[in-house]
Amino acid sequence: MLKENFNDLISFLAVAREGSFTRAAAKLGVSQSALSHSVRSLEERLSIRLLTRTTRSVAPTEAGEKLVNSLEPRFADIESELNALTEMRDRPAGNIRITAGEHAVDSALWPVLKTFLADYPDINVEITVDNALTDIVSGRFDAGIRFGEQVAKDMVAVRIGPDISFAVVGSPAYFKTYGIPQTPQELQQHRCINTRLPTMDSLYAWEFEKDGRELKVRVDGQLTFNYSRQQIDAATLGLGLSFVPEDTVNSELASGQLVRVLEEWCPPFSGYYLYYPSRKQHTTAFSLLIDALRYQQHVPL
Repeated sequence: MLKENFNDLISFLAVAREGSFTRAAAKLGVSQSALSHSVRSLEERLSIRLLTRTTRSVAPTEAGEKLVNSLEPRFADIESELNALTEMRDRPAGNIRITAGEHAVDSALWPVLKTFLADYPDINVEITVDNALTDIVSGRFDAGIRFGEQVAKDMVAVRIGPDISFAVVGSPAYFKTYGIPQTPQELQQHRCINTRLPTMDSLYAWEFEKDGRELKVRVDGQLTFNYSRQQIDAATLGLGLSFVPEDTVNSELASGQLVRVLEEWCPPFSGYYLYYPSRKQHTTAFSLLIDALRYQQHVPL
């Protein structure tokens, strides 16, 4: 009975997390019919409905939600204990799941992982690229990467990158046609390339600062993206002004494809941090990754 319950609980938890029998079955590597039978068997033994099923979605009932909240920390503890057993191996091993935005992965995480993974072949790292502010606890991630100001107070934060500046850029042809903005407010009279924020499903207001004065400007234009690479391409084509991390356009600025404006309104700020729950018990694999990512700020002699 214990084995039967355990397997059915795993099936139920997978469906509740994914909100779909199809996705849960794919994740567990079983058929949808087997998964449905497993969940139905659990409900019959408990004599209570755990999931509300419609043609479009699957969601936990009140009882199902209570069971999810009870199971998740227990399964997390089991997984942590299993990971701890890998500490007894000769070489560091284990699985690490990280969520981070597109630019954070490109600039802070991936450059380090190239060497780290070669040095520790038994450590597996799963990266989910997501520009939304993902809840790493409910998403069952070991850590996330975000700007320091975006990290919740109850998390441990480790700085992993240098200061970052954003840049307003456009093509020479664009500025020849529309002129050069002298202040952030003048951007409202320009064609700008917007960024869609995934968390709030709203457009990002461009943020500026000068002499302690902070300013947010809502811009308008023909294009909206939720990733920066397309914004840069569009700017080089003269389709509008983009507001992107400076390091993503270094080559375009050097070649003259793009020109930077309003630089005095875009001071640097502290960059990316790796963050994780303060109660997290570190495995050797996770500690090694923290050490590898930790930013060593060079102070001039």
